Amino acid sequence: MTAVREESIRVVLIEDHDLTRAGMKLTLRKEGFEVVGEAANGRQGLAAVEQSQPDIALVDIGLPDMDGVEVTRQIKSHYPQVRVVILTLQDMEETVMAAFAAGADSYCMKDIAKENLLLAMQVTLEGVSWLDPAVAGKVLKQLKAASPPAGDELVTIQAEGSEYAEILEAYPLTKRELEVLELIVQGCSNQTIAEKLYVTVGTVKTHVRNILSKLCVDDRAQAAVRALRSGLVS
Repeated sequence: MTAVREESIRVVLIEDHDLTRAGMKLTLRKEGFEVVGEAANGRQGLAAVEQSQPDIALVDIGLPDMDGVEVTRQIKSHYPQVRVVILTLQDMEETVMAAFAAGADSYCMKDIAKENLLLAMQVTLEGVSWLDPAVAGKVLKQLKAASPPAGDELVTIQAEGSEYAEILEAYPLTKRELEVLELIVQGCSNQTIAEKLYVTVGTVKTHVRNILSKLCVDDRAQAAVRALRSGLVS
């Protein structure tokens, strides 16, 4: 599998394990990515990002001087256009949520198949969050939405990122859609949502389609991540 655009995807690799970093660099270069910087700790990584301003920063959570969450936060603070992919052995719920709250775009486990890692990087560059299946369930479990008032008036969502603000201002969720989204992030099926809201499954499916469309995502896990990063859930 190779990169799909004409110019190479530029990557900074921030990983403290020398052999892992060397192996990943070799793999990425073989697949057409351009490794424009590498670092063994967070401070070096931030310097590499500042110098090269890559398309993607691959960031390990367990860095020796500052953790990957703080590295992610600083990258996004100074270079919001740089996509951050977390690559780690840790799948603890608090670590996953902290990474996304800091601005991480995607989260992959280190045992991810090479093809999936390359795909994750490509879709991340296109603005789609990639969640490793090992952590997707944890995100859905942890996200909690405030209960919206009854009714179906439009709700304008305050988003932190300008791209999300523009999306949500143009296509605001209704209060009923917020109710459905709250149940989605709690892991409820369409049938359960229908029973809780006293509507048909067909109506729920329509709401879910509208939610995914308005949030510009492909599935429920991505909707949960986007809702968290936009400030829709806390």
